[in-house]
Amino acid sequence: MTDDPRGPLGAVPDADSVNRGEINSDLTLTVPSAGGVLRLLARSLTLRCPHCGGRPILVHWFRLRQRCGACHELLERGEHDYFLGAMLFNLLLGEFIFTAVFVTILLSRWPAVPWDAIQVLAPLGMIVAPLLTYPFSKVLWLSFDLALRPGPGSR
Repeated sequence: MTDDPRGPLGAVPDADSVNRGEINSDLTLTVPSAGGVLRLLARSLTLRCPHCGGRPILVHWFRLRQRCGACHELLERGEHDYFLGAMLFNLLLGEFIFTAVFVTILLSRWPAVPWDAIQVLAPLGMIVAPLLTYPFSKVLWLSFDLALRPGPGSR
């Protein structure tokens, strides 16, 4: 297999366009302030629009609106595979909740840990946790993205 110098659209960039910074010029990242990040996280954890803090943003538990009900900003960036970050956040949130509950039960009940109950309830918790954290993970991912790549009308 040979390396293909063409980009995803089949075009080979010329050296001048690379030197002028025309390639990936829309991928500039910003360094967010601590206050801005905390504001975005607080809005996300209360299922509010990360852009403005308004509502409604949910159609139902498993579906976000296309646009915020208050500021009408897009709630998804519309990029190919944008949802993969939300899936990562959902996995991390679900695993964090499961681990926190497991360690709390383990430490609070030691040495008489209810292993039989854990054996039955742990798999159920692993199934339920991602379902409970789904909308939070989508909005947290949008907040994370907005913190690094704020849109034209955000903040």
